[in-house]
Formats: sequence, C-alpha cells, structure tokens
Amino acid sequence: MIQSELKGSKILLVEDEESLAIGLEYNLSAEGCKIELAEDGKKALVCIEENEYDLLILDIMLPYVDGFEIAKRVRAKNAQIPILFLTARTDAKDRIKGLKIGADDYLTKPFHLDELLLRVRGMLRRKSWYKEAVQENPLYQFGDNKINFENFMCSVGKKKIQLTAHEAVLLKYLITHKNKIVSRKELLQNVWNTNSDIETRTVDNFIVRLRRYFEKDPNSPRYIKSVRGRGYIFNDTVE
Repeated sequence: MIQSELKGSKILLVEDEESLAIGLEYNLSAEGCKIELAEDGKKALVCIEENEYDLLILDIMLPYVDGFEIAKRVRAKNAQIPILFLTARTDAKDRIKGLKIGADDYLTKPFHLDELLLRVRGMLRRKSWYKEAVQENPLYQFGDNKINFENFMCSVGKKKIQLTAHEAVLLKYLITHKNKIVSRKELLQNVWNTNSDIETRTVDNFIVRLRRYFEKDPNSPRYIKSVRGRGYIFNDTVE
C-alpha cells in the first residue's frame, strides 16, 4: 500500500538547509520517490519551468524567491499539483496565507519524519483520486453555478471565482457523493488526510465558504445542506 502510493512519484524538494534537504531526500528516496533538490527560489522556478512533478515540497524562507511567490507562480499555471509547505514559521497568519495562495498542506519545523511521509502519501492519494474524478467529469453545473474542476475556475452568474485546491477537492467530493450524507470524519480523511477530531471545525469553515460562493442565501442553503449530528449532503435538484 505504501509503496503503491509513493513509488515512482517525482517530487521537487525546495529547501536551503542542506542537512535537512539531504535527510529528506534520503528518506523519500528510500520510499521509492524520485527526488530533485533545489536550494533556492531561482533554481526551483527553473526546475518547475523545465519539468513536471507529482508534488512540490517548499520551504517558505528561501534565497532570491520565497516559497509563497513560487506557489503563486505554480498555481497560475497548474491548479492541481499538490504543494506542501515546510517552514519554521508558526504564525497562524502564515498558514492562512499559504492556504489562500493554494498550498494543500503546511508542516512546521521541527517535524517527525513519519508525519511528513503520512501527509505526502495522503496528498498523492488525493491527487490520484481527484485526477480520475476530473477526467470523468471536468465540468459541472448546478443552478447558476458552473465549475471547471481542471483549473478551479467557477462562474456564479456573471461573477468569476477562483477556488483553492482544498475548496475544489471538497466540492468535488460532495458532488461525487451527491444525495448521500458525508460525515465530517469522512471529509477529514479523504480531503484533508487527517483523522484528528480536533480539526472538525476546519470542515465547517470550508463549507461556509462554499455556501458563500454558490448559495443565493448562505444561511438557508439549497445545495450544500447540513444534516444535524451527521454531516453534510449535496443535492443539485431544484426544489
């Protein structure tokens, strides 16, 4: 199972702390990943321009070009490649900024290797599921809402919205399981790749954002409804 998720995956590791970079390269390679190293932002941008990767692991504080700027440029061209931020910054503002830019996950230093590997596996697993789901149905419409799950662009009437990676995956998951109740625990496992009950509020916050985008009255939703004590259900049937 582990090998099937990691073996052959091509990862760009952007880290200027040499000892950490070497250690991560060794351990990820031992799991079957193909690792390319970049020690600064300039080299990372060259690598991204010239190659394709299954996952980016980015430090934030880098020489020349920081991780936030790299993520912005990547997202402008590729909405689906998973991005994991590694950083010594613990400020919640930095985490929020990274997620808004389009990062899929955020891990603060120091961290345990097992946790990093767990998150990498989860991100690659989610990427594989999402890619297959999008190939089957890249465009979706409900009401006045039109969603392009390939580039995360949406139109709500005449208004244009750019979803983040997590917003797109969450919405796609709900639509894929439409008319079925999906629990917060299921969403945490399959969208955020975590089993932590502490983070259930995260799901609620993202649901609130999706309702603001796509519901005419977010306080009385027609499409993304709550089922008390059980979770959420998506229904695109016009009542």
